[in-house]
Amino acid sequence: MLNPLRTVAVCCFGVCLMLAGCHKQPAASGLTPVTLQTDWYPQPEHGGFYDAQLRGYYKDEGLDVTILPGGPYVNSDQEVSVGAAQFEMGSSDHVLQAIGNGVPLVAVAATMQHDPQAIMVHKDSPVHGFQDLDGHAVAIRLGASTWFEFLVKRYQLKNVREIPATYSVANFLQDPGYIQQIFVTSEPFFVHQAGLPVRTMLISETGYDPYRVMATSQSFVQQHPEIVGKFVRASVRGWRDYLVHPDDVNAAIAKLNPAMSVAQMKFSYEGLRDQHFITGEGDNLGRFDPARWTSMYQQLLDLKVIQKPFDPATAYTLQFIPPAH
Repeated sequence: MLNPLRTVAVCCFGVCLMLAGCHKQPAASGLTPVTLQTDWYPQPEHGGFYDAQLRGYYKDEGLDVTILPGGPYVNSDQEVSVGAAQFEMGSSDHVLQAIGNGVPLVAVAATMQHDPQAIMVHKDSPVHGFQDLDGHAVAIRLGASTWFEFLVKRYQLKNVREIPATYSVANFLQDPGYIQQIFVTSEPFFVHQAGLPVRTMLISETGYDPYRVMATSQSFVQQHPEIVGKFVRASVRGWRDYLVHPDDVNAAIAKLNPAMSVAQMKFSYEGLRDQHFITGEGDNLGRFDPARWTSMYQQLLDLKVIQKPFDPATAYTLQFIPPAH
């Protein structure tokens, strides 16, 4: 889930077609059509993909890429499994859980080295660490928050309640005791706009540290490795470019999603860049560390989220990841 606040204002069709459209068009001569299903409405957290689209990096690789906006009711796993999309945005914990549930996905590159997911509290909240959540309610996306199960187990939380996320900060603004799941690149912007000071706690700091990934089906990797390689190369090129030259790409994204303001997009982009979510420490853009996959797999196994053991190396491949610059 990326940026639950961003209500869709997408699919003004002319603009959608400019960036590969809301529906698939016949491939231009010689280009291979593929589709990327994103995890939310167009936003800077997708910037590298739109950069590759806008600057022609996909076309340079011989691909005609359609970028489909996601949302709260889009099942990207299903889209990929039935071939409606060849690629999806996801996370390493999600890919591992999908495989455990019999959905054979495989991550082909990292979109983010670390997850911007966090918990937000008011500045004067008595909650200063995750262990302080006992006795409080936390608004989260129910049914899609394995990280919350990890927190409960790690910090031995006996009396913490989950309440449904509203995809808004309205309740937070009205209730000084309200605590909610957020992305640090999104919701704090709206609270700051309202003049309220807040504190955030990144989930990754607890040791639950998934990658954000580009994923496809295992069968697609086996049958079309050359297409996967082209898509990864162009996407990583787009992300590298976006981190340096975001303005025209953000302008294009804003046309796709007019609900986003220039100031909001600047906040998101600067958060992604300055907190090194995309590149990690150093220059690890797109890259995986097998040890982190094994650690995440073991965490999910310990939580009994994965019931039947399997080799976590089947959940990802290093085959297509370009060398570090």
